[in-house]
Amino acid sequence: MAEDRGGAAGGGGALYGLGVLGAWVYFWQDARDGFWWHVLAVLEGLVWPAFMVFEAFSALD
Repeated sequence: MAEDRGGAAGGGGALYGLGVLGAWVYFWQDARDGFWWHVLAVLEGLVWPAFMVFEAFSALD
């Protein structure tokens, strides 16, 4: 019988979520005045952790 390992992936999602929240705080504080700068901060916060993971794996090569 196959084991259910669905819970093991939950830790990675939580870690990625913390990375997104931390990036949002950083980029929001760094955003200039104006609506579009804050929109950009939200978008940067969504993609920044993915680039961080990519760079970490690239460093292992």
